[in-house]
Amino acid sequence: MPDVSLAPTAGAGTVPGHADLAARWAALRADTPSIRIRNAAAALGVSEADLLATNLGQDDLAAVHTIRLDGGWGALLQEIESMGTVQALTRNDACVHEKHGVYRNVKMIEAHAIGLVLDEDIDLRLFLGRWRYGFAVATPFDGAKDGLRRSLQFFDAHGMAVHKVFLTRKSNVEAYEQIVRKYRHRDQHDPIEFEAPFVPEAETPDAEIDRAAFLQGWAELKDTHDFFPLLKDHGVSRTQALRFAEGTFAERVTLDSARRTLDFAGETKTPIMVFVANRGCIQIHTGPVKKLKEYGAWYNVLDPGFNLHLREDAITEAWVVRKPTADGVVTALELFDAEGEVITQMFGKRKPGLPELEDWRGILAALPRT
Repeated sequence: MPDVSLAPTAGAGTVPGHADLAARWAALRADTPSIRIRNAAAALGVSEADLLATNLGQDDLAAVHTIRLDGGWGALLQEIESMGTVQALTRNDACVHEKHGVYRNVKMIEAHAIGLVLDEDIDLRLFLGRWRYGFAVATPFDGAKDGLRRSLQFFDAHGMAVHKVFLTRKSNVEAYEQIVRKYRHRDQHDPIEFEAPFVPEAETPDAEIDRAAFLQGWAELKDTHDFFPLLKDHGVSRTQALRFAEGTFAERVTLDSARRTLDFAGETKTPIMVFVANRGCIQIHTGPVKKLKEYGAWYNVLDPGFNLHLREDAITEAWVVRKPTADGVVTALELFDAEGEVITQMFGKRKPGLPELEDWRGILAALPRT
C-alpha cells in the first residue's frame, strides 16, 4: 500500500544537520520498521531527498544505500530500456500511479527540456527542466531475488520526488549497475542543500480576468494540449477556469465520482486513460481496469501491470470537463485537492483522429451532479 501522509515536506532550511538527521531517521525506523520514506520525511519535517542524501558514501546495506547520480537525465533515461521490465512510479500527495513495462521509444525535445516515453505500457511526459537530483537506491527487501530492492529516483530542487523506476524480478540487474556506474556523481560525501518548499503562485483575482475572452478561447480549442497554454495566456488557474466554465464546458460532480467511474469502467469493460502528475512528470495508463479494492482512505486499482492508489478523503472538487478538438469533444473527470492541485484526470481511451468512446461519455453522464 502507498504511504498515507498528506503533509507537505520541508526543504533544506529545516535540516538540523546531516549526521543528526541520519540519527533521527535511524531512530524512527527502529521505532516503526515498516514506515515508508515519504511518511518518515513528513514526520521529520524534511524532504524525501534529504533523507536519501544522509546515506551518501555509506556502504551499510542494513537500511538504505544511496548513490548520487550526475545530470544528463535525458541520456540516462534513454538507457533504462536495457534494464528490461521495470516498475515506473509517479505520484502526488493524494494519488500513486504504478506501471510495469519497458522504457521504449524514449524521445527528447531538447529545446523545451521535455522527455517522452511512448510505449503502450510505460507512457510518460517528463519535464526535465524541473529535475535536479537523481539517486540509485538499494534497500533490503525480502521479495527481491537477492534481498535488495533497487531503484533510480529523481527529485526536483526542493527534494520532492518527481519519478521513480524500480527493478522487478524480471529486470536486468547488470544493466542497472552499468547505468549507475556510468552516471555516478563524483561527489558522494558532501551534504546537498535542497531549496525551500515550492510555493505555488497566488491565483489572479477573478475580477482581473477577461472571462468572455477566456471562454471564447476555450470554445475555439482544436486540441486538448492547447488548454494549458490557454490557461497561461489568460492567467487562469485550473479550478478558476472550471468555475468560469461551469454550466457550459464544466459540471461539478460528487466527490465519490472517481470510485463510481472506475467501478462503471470495470463493469462495462470500457478502456480508459488515467493521468497522474506532479511538477516533473505525467504518467499515463491506457486500458481496462478490473480489480478494484478499498483499503482505509485509499481506493485502489490492483491489476497486473497497473496499480493506482487514490486517497479519496483528499478530494475537495470533482468536475466533468469538456474540451472541443478537431476530432470532436473530449470529456474528462478531473479531481482536485484543497490547494487546487490536480490529483488525477480520467479519459476514455482514444487516439488522435478518432472520436471519443460513447461508452465513456455514458459513464460520465451517469455521475451525480452537485
